[in-house]
Amino acid sequence: MGAYIPPGWPAGVHPPGDEEFESTAIGWLLDVVPPDYRLHGVLRRYPVALATMARYHSKACVEGARQGYRTARTELAGALPPHAIDTVLAAYRKEGARLAATAEAVDLVERALRGEVFTPGMSLPPAAPGPQGAQQHSAEQHSAEQHSAEQHSAEQHSAEQHSTEQHSAEPESAAPGGTGAEAAEQRPARTKAEQKTATQRTAKAKAAEERPPGAKAAGAKAAGQRNSAGRGRSDLART
Repeated sequence: MGAYIPPGWPAGVHPPGDEEFESTAIGWLLDVVPPDYRLHGVLRRYPVALATMARYHSKACVEGARQGYRTARTELAGALPPHAIDTVLAAYRKEGARLAATAEAVDLVERALRGEVFTPGMSLPPAAPGPQGAQQHSAEQHSAEQHSAEQHSAEQHSAEQHSTEQHSAEPESAAPGGTGAEAAEQRPARTKAEQKTATQRTAKAKAAEERPPGAKAAGAKAAGQRNSAGRGRSDLART
């Protein structure tokens, strides 16, 4: 039974445990790194060192493709027509996906060269996303932040609406002058008449107090004369 080959394993490299595994892995890794790496015999003698250098090189290529994709429109604006810039972006997306798959395959080969045994169902590290994946991740993050802001705004609006409804639902008796006018209209007519009489008495008393001293004396004298005349008539009536 052959060794298990995990998803993403590079084509042309024999599975781990095979007699040709190491030689095929070295040939494939030398194709990943720049051609001048072939001049260093130490990399052939120690495949793990070659795999480590290939890992750094492949990851650097993915990061370079990401950066180029993000800045292509800014850097090429004015130098290329818009349709040509769109074609460049499409090339970045295609090559970015290929570079990301290569970086994942290099990681698998390096782990196998270090003695790791792959089994079905084991968790594999996620592949490094290419330029398109980075752009999509940024868009998803922006969408999530926008959804959170909209949800916060909706909750705040709901709280304000609830506060307004609660304020409008307060009893009308709390309004100044509301129940006072209604109670005044509902009082009996007798109470209103008594209030009117009391007001008139108060006005008369106040007017009497505000009269000049001379007017008060003349009033008292006239009152005395009226009383004297009344007594005279009473005496005549008796005789």
